[in-house]
Amino acid sequence: MENMLLFISGGEIVVVFIVVLLLFGSKKIPELAQGLGKGMKEFKRAADDIKKEIKDETDILDNIKDFKDDISKKL
Repeated sequence: MENMLLFISGGEIVVVFIVVLLLFGSKKIPELAQGLGKGMKEFKRAADDIKKEIKDETDILDNIKDFKDDISKKL
């Protein structure tokens, strides 16, 4: 049980690699890996952009709240 990765044993991983090699060939696998890497990079960039947008919006709301508190104290 200790040497299982995602409920897949070592033998099953080897079989999957062999099937992938047979289906795509040795020349296509690097291209597939490169495409997967680019896709992951783009996904991470999009997720970071969304996090930044959320942070910026919450900062604006905090600034508005602070401004409102300052005005109410002065009045």
